Amino acid sequence: MRLLVTGAAGMIGAATCARAVQSGHRVGAVVRPGRGARPAGVERVIEADLAQVTDSAFWAAPLEGVDAVVNCAGVLQAGAGQSPERVHHEAVAALFAACLEQDVRRVVHLSAIGVERGAVSPFSATKAAGDRALMALDLEWVILRPSVVLGPGASGAGALIRGLAGWPVLPLVGNTGKLQVVQLGEVVKTILFFADARAPSRVALDLAGPERLTFAEVVDSYRRWLGRPPARRLELPGWLAALLFRLGDAAGRLGWRPALRSNAAREIVRGAVGDPTAWRRLTGIAPRTLQASLTARPATPQERLFARLFLLQPVVIAVLAFFWIGTGVISLGPGLGFGAELLRIAGLPALAVPGVIAGALADIAIGSAILYRPWSRAALWGAVLLSLFYMLTGTLLMPELWRDPLGPMLKIWPILALNLVALGMLDER
Repeated sequence: MRLLVTGAAGMIGAATCARAVQSGHRVGAVVRPGRGARPAGVERVIEADLAQVTDSAFWAAPLEGVDAVVNCAGVLQAGAGQSPERVHHEAVAALFAACLEQDVRRVVHLSAIGVERGAVSPFSATKAAGDRALMALDLEWVILRPSVVLGPGASGAGALIRGLAGWPVLPLVGNTGKLQVVQLGEVVKTILFFADARAPSRVALDLAGPERLTFAEVVDSYRRWLGRPPARRLELPGWLAALLFRLGDAAGRLGWRPALRSNAAREIVRGAVGDPTAWRRLTGIAPRTLQASLTARPATPQERLFARLFLLQPVVIAVLAFFWIGTGVISLGPGLGFGAELLRIAGLPALAVPGVIAGALADIAIGSAILYRPWSRAALWGAVLLSLFYMLTGTLLMPELWRDPLGPMLKIWPILALNLVALGMLDER
């Protein structure tokens, strides 16, 4: 069987590609340009930003010879280069129309649980619109609506759950609905079951686990799995929770993909519950409890490390951005005269003021670029190079700075190391 999988760099899409390749299928993987690791073993990789692809003509070549399409693409909220309306509705409508034009009959579409029961955010509204666009076509469509998907990999809500499980205190927001979490392996098995032309079609199914848990109970299960004692629970006041969601929205506008955003705030009130009866009846798959799934796969040191470090990534990025922007602002303001005097002492009187201003502007540019996700990797490398440049020029022009009791030269090393740590934590998928 030859499959075309969109959203192939995401957790569900990547796992689907891997299982399909392992089962002997030929896979074309559609991924966003320059984002995420490429699935291994696939027949071909098609780079396409679905937020920009709304013309069915684009899909003529990728769909050639394809037996079934699996759509796993999705975004939580609008931001830099991210548009739920385009990705969940306009782009997939174009893809589904192209399937009809190219006579690719079988389409398996990943939606979200509860969207047919009414929209509570742009996320669920656009997911529902994509569902309707598919159901209106004369295709062998299957719509799968999973609850929160958990598995060996972690992204989105799953990554947040693990990150919170690694902290000694569990912050909680009020008014959250129950979760019927479902395992990644069960979702992928379902996708490949329905990708087969012999499987039933024109069905919409909830993929939900067998138990309804609170968010805190899910995190507690992961804490036990990681071998950590119970966490102290801390109810966040409403104003603080709202501030965190607004900060998440701001990060989203800068191109980051935080799990805590206003769409998530609206969705968690409803929860993620559904009826898995039809799913079990049609596929024979019996979803396991969260505890049973975790017990079957012991936590590794790498997973414990991820849990401890995940929530530190935004802290590291924010600290580095504040450091570089702050040093630049100080150099342009109260530190301008002091910096110029140092350059005069070093024997560069003509470059005293211009040199300080140039360095300050470089610092501000790097700090600002670190905050913008599409530029952050280049900016962090720029920060590393600039740190080395400052160290080298300081050593050549004023070697006595190495003897300064305040350690201005020695303090470059921890900043340099933190930039390298940020580069190592940067990949989201």
